[in-house]
Formats: sequence, C-alpha cells, structure tokens
Amino acid sequence: MQNIEPTDQRRLLVMARRAIRDRLAGRSAAAAPDEPPSAALQQARGNFVSLHLGGELRGCMGTLEPEGSLADGVVSNACHAAFDDPRFAPLTLPEFNRVAIDISVLELPQPVFPGSEAALCRLLRPGVDGLIVQWGRQRATFLPVVWAQLPEPTAFLAQLRLKAGLPADFWSDELRWWRYGAQHFAEADFGLPHRN
Repeated sequence: MQNIEPTDQRRLLVMARRAIRDRLAGRSAAAAPDEPPSAALQQARGNFVSLHLGGELRGCMGTLEPEGSLADGVVSNACHAAFDDPRFAPLTLPEFNRVAIDISVLELPQPVFPGSEAALCRLLRPGVDGLIVQWGRQRATFLPVVWAQLPEPTAFLAQLRLKAGLPADFWSDELRWWRYGAQHFAEADFGLPHRN
C-alpha cells in the first residue's frame, strides 16, 4: 500500500479539524480540500481518528476495512470521534479549542493462526502491530499506538479481550486474530496549533 507522505498527512489533519469545526458550527462536514486530492488521499484505506485532551483520550473512532476514499473516511471518523464515541459526551467548543488530533492509516489486516496464547505473543511485534480479536459477534481492536500504554504482549492481549467483552484470560481455538500495521501521525508532528 502507498505510504502517506508528510504533505498529505498534514492535509488529513487539517481536514479532520475542519470537519469537527464545521459540525460544531452546524455545517455539514466534507473533505473539500483546498486543492485536488492526491492519489494517496483517494485510495481506500481503513483509518482511525483519535482526540486527546490534556494527554487523555477524548474520542477515537475508525474503520478497519477500507470504505471510500481516505480523505472522506478521515472526515467521517473525525466527526464520529468528536460526537459519536459512546464512551464520551459530544465534544464542546471549549474542548475543541484545546483538543489534539492524531490519525492512524491502516494496512489491510492479515489473519494469523497462532494455536496458543504463547505463540501469539511470540508473533506480535510490540509497537508495530495492531491486532483484532473476534469471538462470534464480539470484536475489538488495538491500534499499534496502544503498545505505548501496554508494552507487554500478555497485558496487551488481556486488555484487548476485555475490550471485546471477553474474560481477560479467555482462550479458544475458535478465536480469530488479524494483525495489521499503521502509519500514525499527529498535529504535534507538524506544529499545528490546536486553536483554529
């Protein structure tokens, strides 16, 4: 998959902030870049948009599978992270002026068949791999950036299973796993001001 160059990373971050600002102002949010989108922004890529306030998560929403263009996906997920994340109340204007935005653009998830938890721990590359777990209808993912809070594979797996609504130590041969990489970039990488 094509890497997202710094120029396009910056454009995506600006689009995400603009989309949230437009929704707060009662306008519809659309990618509407200032110039025609590059080929990278037109590709279909899974992506997540995360909001942080005072270093704490304030919203995170995304899509694992590609749905439309990357530009449109980031705009949609920025609005979902700000206003539709069920863990948080909708973002307010005072929060918007202080919130920091980051984006993860995903590679296609690849299935892994570990056979045991120990084997899965050996397969995982901390700091590199995002992981999806599924048991029937229960499904959850951790982006690669989550390794910063959970650097040990056993703790990473335990918390991921809890996120999926499973016991922390649950194991079954019927569990399904997918691994993926992601490009991660943030407003702070570009010195973008939080206040618009």
